Formats: sequence, C-alpha cells, structure tokens
Amino acid sequence: MAAQGSAGDAALRREAEQWLQWDQNPKTSAIVKELVAEGNVEELQKYFGSRMEFGTAGLRAAMGAGISHMNDLTIIQTTQGFCRYLEKNFSDLKNRGVVIGFDARAHLSSGGSSKRFARLAANTFISQGVPVYLFSDVTPTPFVPYTVTHLKLCAGIMVTASHNPKQDNGYKVYWENGAQIISPHDKGISQAIEENKEPWPQAWDDKQIDSSALLHDPYATINKEYFKDIQKQCFHRNINKETNLKFVHTSVHGVGHKFVQLAFKAFDLRPPFAVPEQKDPDPEFPTVKYPNPEEGKGVLTLSFALAEKDGAKIILANDPDADRLAVAEKQESGEWKVFSGNELGALLGWWIFTCWKNQNRDACAIKDVYMLSSTVSSKILRAIALKEGFHFEETLTGFKWMGNRAKQLMDQGKAVLFAFEEAIGYMCCPAVLDKDGVSAAVITAEMASFLATRNLSLSQQLKAVYDEYGFHITKASYFICHDPKVIQQLFDNLRNYDGKDTYPKSCGRFKVSGIRDLTTGYDSSQPDLKAILPTSKSSQMITFTFANGGVATMRTSGTEPKIKYYSELCAPPGNSDVEQLKKELDELVSALEKHFFQPEKNNLQRKTE
Repeated sequence: MAAQGSAGDAALRREAEQWLQWDQNPKTSAIVKELVAEGNVEELQKYFGSRMEFGTAGLRAAMGAGISHMNDLTIIQTTQGFCRYLEKNFSDLKNRGVVIGFDARAHLSSGGSSKRFARLAANTFISQGVPVYLFSDVTPTPFVPYTVTHLKLCAGIMVTASHNPKQDNGYKVYWENGAQIISPHDKGISQAIEENKEPWPQAWDDKQIDSSALLHDPYATINKEYFKDIQKQCFHRNINKETNLKFVHTSVHGVGHKFVQLAFKAFDLRPPFAVPEQKDPDPEFPTVKYPNPEEGKGVLTLSFALAEKDGAKIILANDPDADRLAVAEKQESGEWKVFSGNELGALLGWWIFTCWKNQNRDACAIKDVYMLSSTVSSKILRAIALKEGFHFEETLTGFKWMGNRAKQLMDQGKAVLFAFEEAIGYMCCPAVLDKDGVSAAVITAEMASFLATRNLSLSQQLKAVYDEYGFHITKASYFICHDPKVIQQLFDNLRNYDGKDTYPKSCGRFKVSGIRDLTTGYDSSQPDLKAILPTSKSSQMITFTFANGGVATMRTSGTEPKIKYYSELCAPPGNSDVEQLKKELDELVSALEKHFFQPEKNNLQRKTE
C-alpha cells in the first residue's frame, strides 16, 4: 500500500509542479508553492486530486488554487477548450462571436472574481480572432442567452455561481440556439479542455483586449432591447399606472436591483421599495446565511421588516444572478405566505394563458400553444392544458431541457407561452430560453395589480386555480450527504429492495403502483418497460407512483451535495378537502424519509431552515 500511496503522492506533486509552471496568479501560486514545500499531501489532494468536471451546467466549484477549483488558470484552460470546440462546430465563429457576462462574486484570498474570469475568457477568444461581446458591468444571467439569440452569436458564457455559498463560482454555457448546452456538447467541450491545458502565448495578457477591435460592449444595446422585448408580455398598462399595490424587492446582495427597477418602469409600474441593506452587489452576502431565496423565510427577514414599515403587501426576491424569483404575500391574518415554486408556477401559468386567450379569439390558434415543466415539478399545467385544450409537455429536470425543447417547438411554428420548474425558475417570455427572474418579477407584479382590481389576492387566486383545475399539493425537501458512496448505496438499495433487481412494492402503508428510473432507463408503465424521457447514468433519479395518486421523485443534485425529493398529490376538480390531502401527503413523505432515505442509518443531514 505504501508504494501505491507514494506513487499517488508523486503524481500529485507532478500535477502541482506543472501547475506552478503555468499559473501566473501570485495568490494561487503562493498557496501551491507553500504546500509543495511542506510536502502537505493531504492539502495537495484537495487542490489537485481531481479536475472540476465540465457538465451540461458547465463548471461550478469553490474559488481557490488547483485543478479542483475555480481560478484564473482553470478558467483559461476551460475557455481554450471551449474555443477549440466552437471552432470545430462553427465555420463562421470569427464572424459571429460569443457573449460573456458576469455577476459580482469575488474571493480575496485567491484573487479570483467573476469579472476577472470573464476578462480572461474574453482574452482567450480574442487572441484567436473571435469577436467577444463582453458586458462592461454585472448583468442578470438571462441577459446572456438573450444576447446570444438577439445578436445571433455562436455561444454565450455566464460567470456566476447563482445562489451557491459565497466562496463558489461557476461557468455556465449557452449554445447558438440561446439554450443551455445538453449532451453531447458537454463531453466534447470536456475532451477539448483536456487537449488544451497549456496556456496559449497571450493567455495572461488580458489588458490587450481593451484596445482590440474584436471587443464589443453589448451593455447599452441589450438593456434597451431586452426591456423593449419583455413589454410584449405587458397587457394591463392602464391598471399598472393606477395601482395602489406596493411591492418590496430584494436582490439578496446580487445583481437584480437595477434591472427589476427598469422592468417596473417598462411596465409603467411604480418602482418597488428596495431592501437597502441588500440592494447593492456584495460578494460577502453579509445579511444572509445562504443567498438563496428558495431556502424560505430566513432570507426574507429584512424584506418582511421593510414591507411592514412601508405598507407593502407583496415581496419579490431574486437570487444573486436574478434568474430565479421567490414571492411572498401578506395574508389577512398578518402572516406572510411564501409561495412555493409550484404555487407560483400555477399562478403564472394561469395568468399567462388567460392573457393569451384574451388576445387570441381564434379558436384554432390553441392547437399550436404549448407549456412545459420539468418532471419533478407540479403537474398543475397538465391539468390546465387538459381542460383548456393546449399542449403540455414535461422534460427532464433543468432549464437546459425546457429551453432546448421550447426552441424546437418554436422552430416548428408553435407558441411556447410558459415553462417552469419547482426550484423557483420561470420562463415567461419567449425572448429568453432560460429561467428569468427579472421578467418573472414584473409579470407577477402586473398579475397582482390586475387581481387587486377584482379585490383578489394572489393566495385567493391560487385557490381559485386549484378549485377549477384540481388541487395539487406538493412537498419537497432534501438531505445533505457529502459521501458519494453513501448516495450510490442508497439508490442501489432501492433497485435491489426485495432481492436483486427488484424495486420496493410499498413504502410503509403506501402501495407502489409504478416506477420510473431515469438512471437505468426502466419504466414500469411502458409496454416495453423503457422510459421515454432521456436517461443519464451519471445522475440518480427514481420516481415512484403510489396507488393513492401520490407521486414522489428522489434525485441527486448536479451542483450541490444533496439528495432531493419531490412529492405531489393531485386531486380531481371538486375534491376540496385540502386538509385531508395535506395530511395524506405528510404521511407519505414521512414514510418516504423513514423507509427509502433511512437518514439515521445513512447519516444524512436534514435541511435546516
């Protein structure tokens, strides 16, 4: 074993020494030099044990030294690979070019920041004669896919870690169709990165781009065009001008503030009150434990206080890169209700269809109308589609699937009105083929203003939607697990539950009536037992259907050490015993946790508020 250990140690040392020859960032190279001098194998393993994996979500990791982290050198290497891959795929790359955007993240100890990474990426392309549209200031993530489509570029890069903890950063990639990449592009780019690890001659000289004719700043144009485009979704300008409804907005120390203010202006709504402590970008995210509005009320404490002070009824919260939106509304009881992603998806789906119907009197037009949601999201859109006569499709989890499918449908002349996922992501405007928290915020504000003229709150309208189309009660959460072996074992146990290759027949008192495993491609509901949706061996995902009408999905996260679950109980219209439905779902979820997750046995950490 010692020989094997020392061989591994030597490989680590070689990787670190190679790194030092290439790295010109004084902070990261100083960290590595010190570790090499000390012979600190344990720490070297953390930095050089394995290269960040480039997947369909691009890269996401902590900022710091070494091949396992986001830093100047790994950004240069990634962009060199991406550049070569694009050259192979587009003969006109040097005419069309790419767009690069960034958020406000920064990491003092390693000298990394989103802006620095974006400039190094721009420099890589420009050194190869490729035009780069580099935003001169921070922008929301949806502006990058919007720019790809609007300027007909070959690709887009957004440097952001969205709502991850402050030490993280990411590198998100869009294809020429304006949607996030899907396979096999991730594998092709990954391969090209491996083949282009040595920095090219001008790789570190990012100052040269400032005088280059190939560098363009799309900031002013895109700000003008984007806000012009989203106005196509503004249907009640007169109500917006008159409304007395007050809104609070928080950008949670991210980039959203300025853009949501401009969106309100574009819709003729009075600007929302901004949470002063959180409105300006701050890479330290000082007022929140996690900068993720999906985590619930903890992130909204300052918003609640401001709303109480200013008499606002509705809170709109973006995550730091403004592609997600959380909404809260003050109830008559004085309590605040934070809508789940599924509840807001139901409201926006109802609203966007209602607006479409009012604009389109031609009964035939509905046959070309589509809405999409991901397979772990509520099936409420399916219920609305069935009753109203438009098409509903579900896709795999993530906007990369919905964006690509939406583009296919649009290319066939179909109208994709709306797509959403339960992780508070909404695509309300066909000009952006990704989730967009800016347009979703202002469209929600217009919907609330319209409902106020009918003396209805968002909560009351949500109940009306459920009364008409059937109650859809959902519950989702997650367990944290840092050990991939435990996660693998947990899912292996589910696939070999009562002997080899047998799935569970029940979960506590709940009988299992169907199983779909998108890791292996098995689906018990299909005649040939093969799943229709694409399968992926690299991630875990099993969906259980229960005899009582419940559905539960367990899956791993692509960007965090979590095992997530999503559950839903759907009742036909007319079943109004909501409390009974909730109780039934709570019991199902408890059984799921106890029998399928086995948190004590597997040492899983529960989600904390």
